[in-house]
Amino acid sequence: MSVLDVTKTEKIATRQAFGDEVVELGRENKDILVVDVDIGSSCKTTQFMNEFPKQHVNVGIAEQNAAGLAAGLATTGKIPFVSTYAVFGSLRMAEQIRQEVCYPNLNVKIACSHGGLTPANDGGSHQAIEDMGVLRTFPNMKVIMGADYHSTRKLIRQAAETYGPVYLRFTRDPVPVIYDENEEFEIGKAKQLKEGNEVALIANGDTVHLAIKASEILEEKGISVKLLDMHTIKPIDKEAVLECIDIGNIVTVEDHNIINGLGSAVSEIVAEEGKGKIRRIGVQDQFGESAPYETLLEINGISVENIVRTAEELL
Repeated sequence: MSVLDVTKTEKIATRQAFGDEVVELGRENKDILVVDVDIGSSCKTTQFMNEFPKQHVNVGIAEQNAAGLAAGLATTGKIPFVSTYAVFGSLRMAEQIRQEVCYPNLNVKIACSHGGLTPANDGGSHQAIEDMGVLRTFPNMKVIMGADYHSTRKLIRQAAETYGPVYLRFTRDPVPVIYDENEEFEIGKAKQLKEGNEVALIANGDTVHLAIKASEILEEKGISVKLLDMHTIKPIDKEAVLECIDIGNIVTVEDHNIINGLGSAVSEIVAEEGKGKIRRIGVQDQFGESAPYETLLEINGISVENIVRTAEELL
């Protein structure tokens, strides 16, 4: 799919953005490699494999081996993207990422589909609710989740051009297209979508479109809303969070365990400043189940209605 085929009226999974952007990167730079674990069709790397067989390696169902191989390739000047599911990329590969990628600070990108609750009907075993939290604790690691197709493509390109370990998280299910294709993004710099002075909404990934809808409802009620897309939770945009603390009321929204994800990262800054109130909306420290994606979000209070209610309660 070409970027020109995507409009704001569509929904598209951000894993497709990875599949499209990594092909463009491969055409431009022969040092870009993809290391697959036998799920290329699901992770959208089949086109890359077909177009660049010499830049593609399939290690089979062996995620730890994939991480070690990628580390070795990085020492030769290559830029490997390890492509797998988020539960495997963050948990099964955790030791290898820590010891072989982050400790020597190698130029490896961990590109993972099926983040958060988006695997939905695949059940709790495939829903990565702790992945960003696990990997943000590793020194040298950057942790990123784009909100839509266009932002994800731009952030993938930035990751390829930025030296060091990066974790990129994508959705399995389609999410609304929010941004125009010419919008620019910077790793570690939040995207401000609205300016306000009564309550701040900070969201990332597939929850940004929910926060946008909630902000519109709050504004209809006469409440001034500041809205941030915090696509990078490490390094988090501390300056942007401090501006939200000055407002005094913050609601974070994420498709991740409220422990050690976006909400925790923002809360750490709030606590260190010693002022401001914060409420975290996200997965309520519980495993998912096999159910439609929207149902799982609702079970955990990740909804427009709950964002609005939580913001009003803070005020």
